[in-house]
Amino acid sequence: IIHCIVTQFPMKLLLLLSMLLASAHSFFTSVDPKTETCFFDTATSGTKMTLTFEVAEGGFLDIDVSIFGPEGKSVYKGSRESSGKYAFSAYMDGQYKYCFSNTMSKMTAKVVMFSMDIGDGSHKEDHADTIDKDHDKLAEQLSELRTALVGVKHDQEYMEVRDRTHSMINNSTNTRVVWWAFFEALVLLAMSLGQIYYLKRFFEVRRVV
Repeated sequence: IIHCIVTQFPMKLLLLLSMLLASAHSFFTSVDPKTETCFFDTATSGTKMTLTFEVAEGGFLDIDVSIFGPEGKSVYKGSRESSGKYAFSAYMDGQYKYCFSNTMSKMTAKVVMFSMDIGDGSHKEDHADTIDKDHDKLAEQLSELRTALVGVKHDQEYMEVRDRTHSMINNSTNTRVVWWAFFEALVLLAMSLGQIYYLKRFFEVRRVV
């Protein structure tokens, strides 16, 4: 029986780890000009919460970010940020609100990619005598591994967003360069035709005289 418990315990932890990784996703939201978009998450006291965000599209790629506690207390406030990662511990049980504000923009909407990772709360002692310290250490290592994997996953998603943003900037720049080269060619052609016409008129006038 003891051997069965020992072999099943790591499998349950691995299953839990895979479920937590599967539930770790990033989201996109569009914030219209002169508006603010807010989201809510519930956490218990001592729970580690991490907000990661990046502006994917719109204007100068900046956004105002604010986090509030259950009592409306300001936890974090940032102005005109393009990306960031802020971690904090919930100071009380309740609903936490985090908002993305685009009130500084008059015409341009912003697309924000974000994720809120909510960790485990303060751990309580388990009354089961079958779980020893080795299993506790294994659980801690799996928790750290889960945190690291989630971080890598979010980094990959943000790199994809940045690659897409830079690709859009490059395409826009290339388009402007092409149009500018076309405009320069037209100007040179017009100047050449003008010079030819002027020289032709000049020699015609001299011949008549």
